[in-house]
Amino acid sequence: MKKIILPVLITIALSLCISSCASSTAGTQLYSPVNYTQEDAVKDEVKTIHSILEKEPVKALWRSCLLMENSRDMSGVKECYDECVAKVKSEYQKAWEEKKYLEALRLAQSLENSGMGQKIAVTPTAAQVKAEVEKEMASKMPKGSSVQTKVSQMINGTVTVFVDKGIKVENGSARVDSMLGSGFFISKNGYIITNHHVIADCVDPSYKGYAKLYIKLAEDSDTRIPAKVVGYDKIMDLALLKTEVDAPYVFSLGSSKDLDVGDSVYAIGSPLGLERTLTSGIISATDRELLSVGKVFQIDAAVNSGNSGGPMIDSSGKVQGVVFAGVVNYQGLNFAIPVEYLKSDLPFLLNGGRREHCWMHCYGRTKRLAGSGAKNEGLELLYVMPGGSASRAGLKCGDVIVGINGTKVTSLDDMHLACQQMSGSTICTVQAVNAEGKTNNYTVYLEDRPQYPGYEVYTHDLISEALYPLIGMELVRVSTTNKNKYSVTKILKASLADESGFSEGDPVEIIKTELSKQKDALLIQLWAQRKNNGYLDFGLSLAVPLEDFYYF
Repeated sequence: MKKIILPVLITIALSLCISSCASSTAGTQLYSPVNYTQEDAVKDEVKTIHSILEKEPVKALWRSCLLMENSRDMSGVKECYDECVAKVKSEYQKAWEEKKYLEALRLAQSLENSGMGQKIAVTPTAAQVKAEVEKEMASKMPKGSSVQTKVSQMINGTVTVFVDKGIKVENGSARVDSMLGSGFFISKNGYIITNHHVIADCVDPSYKGYAKLYIKLAEDSDTRIPAKVVGYDKIMDLALLKTEVDAPYVFSLGSSKDLDVGDSVYAIGSPLGLERTLTSGIISATDRELLSVGKVFQIDAAVNSGNSGGPMIDSSGKVQGVVFAGVVNYQGLNFAIPVEYLKSDLPFLLNGGRREHCWMHCYGRTKRLAGSGAKNEGLELLYVMPGGSASRAGLKCGDVIVGINGTKVTSLDDMHLACQQMSGSTICTVQAVNAEGKTNNYTVYLEDRPQYPGYEVYTHDLISEALYPLIGMELVRVSTTNKNKYSVTKILKASLADESGFSEGDPVEIIKTELSKQKDALLIQLWAQRKNNGYLDFGLSLAVPLEDFYYF
């Protein structure tokens, strides 16, 4: 089972992992914005667009949109835009004719959002293509006629997931090497949901060992049935399996939007290999930030090694989440992925292979209306990466996103859920309110989300700016002779810098920044004088994870 690292242990764990570090790469890929008022710069951008049109037609279309929005009267701009529209339309028609509906949906959405305020007409429309995606899912994964009568019947819809990795030799002795998890049927013809980390060795290209995937039915735990991985999502820790059996019971996916703290839930799985185990409990919390693109449920139903991938159901038997982790040696600290994320993920998992998520190179938090208590206003941009798609589109720090593709956004959770329904290489329309209170539309290109967004921030910006999303501390240089001396200009509340006692105006000298070999963490060594500590000199080492819930 995946081990969840408690926040109090993060700094210690990351400090240990950075025992051997790569050299500093801060700000090595700084971006120079296109000057749309200069004809030579526009001509260079047209050349760049033509150079990427064949391999990245949607990105080329997006950049031609920005050219049209900012310099439509210059020579060659309209022709470039029309050429890009024609290319993407051609790709769209091809995908539609080949019945690659998920690909067609991405292209249709991109075309409709590229008209600079006016929808580009495509036939069929994106809405019609989406209906075909749902129809195709229903035909590939028939639900069957499972009707709840009693819990024992529902248990028959769960499986033990078994990954046989052969024999492992350690210190001269051999032992069986395997991975145990749980799963559950979502279709009559043998589609199964489990966690990615359960089957990770079956799909990890860097794993060189032997790995064979099986499932065991709850009603026949002695028989290994071969299974295959159809699609997987490392970020959301979900995987879709297929086996050639007639499912004895098919679970229905519910809607966990209405689940609240105190509601009763049940977990079914194979803890420690003990099949057909049912445990009960309540929702302890609904907003734990343990995944990088969504909040999860904390539950107190007993979960142990082997439960991962099993269903969390409500009293009516509907799946409300996928159990994915528990904290070792801490009873009652267990977690489940909300079913809403699974439902959004299913079309991509069924499409096969690795599920890529998207982002727009931003960092932000939910903005609440002043004096309203818990009422949300939107998603405030606290950082926009230079050269990223949001920056190129014109979004700025302080803007508040209130919609995407016409869907209302009141929080970071809303944005994560909206992005969960799209893939990279897609053009979307973002509605945002600027500092003057004016609502504008922005044409934004969604890139594939990297595994460690903080690494992209670190390499694409000055360290004085990059530290704001990384540790919550914005700096300004104060010395012309020592480029490493700064003063703190801003502290983000509840950030690492805030919890470390820093305040605005504190002098800071950055001694060294180093990346871990995996580029998943950054070690920052600095000298500082904190106002809250009487301005005494002290040295500090901060180990910073480069993956964070607040990137989108």
